[in-house]
Amino acid sequence: MSNLERRSITLTVNGQNHEILAEPRKLLADALREDCRLTGTHIGCEHGVCGACTVLVDDKPVRSCLIYAIQMEGHAVSTIESVAVGGVLSPLQQALHEQHGLQCGFCTPGIVMTFEAFLKHTPDPTEEEIRDVLSGNLCRCTGYQNIVQAVQKAAQRMRRNPDHARP
Repeated sequence: MSNLERRSITLTVNGQNHEILAEPRKLLADALREDCRLTGTHIGCEHGVCGACTVLVDDKPVRSCLIYAIQMEGHAVSTIESVAVGGVLSPLQQALHEQHGLQCGFCTPGIVMTFEAFLKHTPDPTEEEIRDVLSGNLCRCTGYQNIVQAVQKAAQRMRRNPDHARP
């Protein structure tokens, strides 16, 4: 594509505006990594199956490998870089660390973003609900059990201290 076909767009990511030139077919995942320099969003399968590229769009989990950057103008995008505030892990991130719910870390950003949204709307999830939501994220390193335990632990902490519940 020529430069004439690129469009100037403004992406609002983690509360900051990013003016970029994007081809109409540029995926949000690529725009986040290449143009916004936010590399925490990982690209795994590029088919929306693995969940590694999950970000929040208007507080809802979205596969950033399946949506075009130009579609995001006027929407709020949140990436993994927005979760730890001032270097302090979110309750979910802390629980994943404590429960050994991550290993290589490739899938972790997508899992964190998925469950940050989930726990906001489901403060007391059952194990079955957690496993159902987790089924949209593939992890090749863990047996998922520690991730489930971490989500349960984070939910419990967030219920006890709602002031620490974030995004």
